[in-house]
This record gives sequence, structure tokens and C-alpha cells, in this order.
Amino acid sequence: MSKYVAYVSTYTQGDNYGIHIYDVDLDNGKLTLKDKVKISNSSYVTISHNSKYLYSITDFGVEAYRIEKDGSLTVLGNTGINGMRGCYLSTDYEDKFLFVAGYHDGKITVLKLKEDGSFDGICDEVFHKGWGNVAERNFRPHVNCVKMTRDNQYLCAADLGMDFVDVYTVDKKTGKLKLIDIIHSDQESAPRHIKFSKDGKFMYIVHELSNMIDVYSYSNKAGAPEFEKIQSICTLNDYHAKGSAASALSISKDGKYMVSSNAGDNSVVIYEINNSTGELSKVLCLPISGDYPKDACLFPDNKHLVSLNHESDTLTFFGVDLEKGLLMMNQKEIKVQKPNCIIFHKLG
Repeated sequence: MSKYVAYVSTYTQGDNYGIHIYDVDLDNGKLTLKDKVKISNSSYVTISHNSKYLYSITDFGVEAYRIEKDGSLTVLGNTGINGMRGCYLSTDYEDKFLFVAGYHDGKITVLKLKEDGSFDGICDEVFHKGWGNVAERNFRPHVNCVKMTRDNQYLCAADLGMDFVDVYTVDKKTGKLKLIDIIHSDQESAPRHIKFSKDGKFMYIVHELSNMIDVYSYSNKAGAPEFEKIQSICTLNDYHAKGSAASALSISKDGKYMVSSNAGDNSVVIYEINNSTGELSKVLCLPISGDYPKDACLFPDNKHLVSLNHESDTLTFFGVDLEKGLLMMNQKEIKVQKPNCIIFHKLG
């Protein structure tokens, strides 16, 4: 059976260890602490597409690690991003560039990567501009997610404050961005995270304030991206807590299921993905026994689920019956300070 580790990023309020590494027990849906890494306020982590390197947001910019055979991390270095602390990061599919989303300053930072996974300076900096709806925080740019299309042609940047997703070309030599399209979401919906289907033909955008996921078909024709909305589906049940906000998106290892979660309602929602049409059908939406599930993810076997409960400082664990649409709490919760996101990584 394949062996996995899980990386959990956390804020460090009085604790210097912002990344926790766990051994994964697939049979029992359990995580056992393996190691902790000293880093300040790891808002988000990502793994390069060649599975060799892990990158993390930190107060001082971004930090790079080499992933060892046993899943432990060796520091490669860190670099600033010439701006306020980022909230999300991802690499292109050739692992030549690292893209950082800036919630606080509305900026996208592009960093060049060396072959050994370390940093080679800033390639480009793009500030989103404009005024959104003057309502609470949605009144100025907040870049919350940056994600390449799977054909490695376009960078999509979700702007939670401006209610749109900007689409950029990326110069493969210089890393420079050029805006070529804008995907508009509903007013005051707050697009938060983006995912692409395993075959790259469909894009999913989860909206924090409207609690909706929009599904788009994607194609690249004559050197231009084409996005067409084909579905909008709610992340909540008809009965739910008021003031709920949708959180991150994750897709199962086999590409068959999508997971999101709802703060306020404190629930997790799982959808089955129709691989032909890209459309989502709701399997379940149930409580996660914690406060503010900032991320939730199926284990690689699709038989277990973990919820990262940011405000209750816990990880909660469930057995999953996807045929019957059931969650069953199956492990004692783990106390983790302000967890942000989780990634399962296959060893070997």
C-alpha cells in the first residue's frame, strides 16, 4: 500500500512551528505527528508539480523546502515578495515560476525558480486596481488565489474584493504577466478559490459570501482562452446557519470528488464530479464538530475526511460513506493552533 504524509500549515501565535508533518494511517483515517517545522504564520503551502519541493507563505515572504524521501522538509531558502504577506501560492506546471496572491495589497507576485527548487528573484508584480462594492471588506482588490490552467497557458487570479477572476498569459522566459480576459462573478459573491478538473477541461470557483460554486468549461482555441459557465451550485443545505461563508476547495486524488466547507454553518460539503460534463452533484453536507472549517480534504482512499477547524484549533476526523452520503466521526480530534490548509503527499 502507498504511504503518505500530510502537511498542515498554521498561524503561529506564541508557537514558532507553522508547518506540522503527519504520518498518514489510511486504514484508520488517522494522522500521527511526525515533525514540526519552524516558520512564522504559514498561511498556505503548496507542492511543486514534480513533487520534489514544498513552498510556504511566511511573514517575511515565501520559503522553499526540499521534500526528503521520508516526507521531512529541508530548508532551501526564503525570499521577500516586496509587499504585504501573501495568502496563497502555486507553481506553474513546469515548476519554473511561483505565483503568490496578496490579499492585503491586491498584488500578484511572480518568482522565478531554479532547477533545485530555490528562488531566483522576482519576475513580475501586478497590482489589481479598482473599487468594488463598498460593503465591509469588499471595497478594494483582494487577490485570494492564483492558479494556472492545466495546459500551463494561463494564470487565473481570483479577486475576492472585486468579484472577478483575471486571466493572464505568462511569458515562459521572463515570467511577465499580461491581462487578456476577465471572468465576472455575481456582485458581492467574493470568489475565493479556484480548482481545475483532473483533465483540465473544467474550472471551479468557490464564492465566500454567496456560498456558491460556479463551474466553467475551459478550452484554448486559436491562442485565446474560452470560459463558459455551465453550472452554479450552493455549498449549503436549504437549512443552514446565517452568516455562513464558504472556504477552500479540494479535489480527491482520483479526481472524482470535490470538497468545500462552510464557516458559520460549520459544515463540510462533498460533490461528485461528472467527468464528462464537469457538473457537480451534491453527495452530502454535514457538520464537522468544530468552528470555522477553513479547509477540508478527503484522505487519498476517499474513505476518510479531515476538517481543519481554524477557530476551535482542531483537526476532526470522519469515516465517509459516499454511496450513502454519511460522515461518521471516527478519531479523537487533534489540537492544532489555527490550522489553514492540508496537503497529502505520496512517498516514494
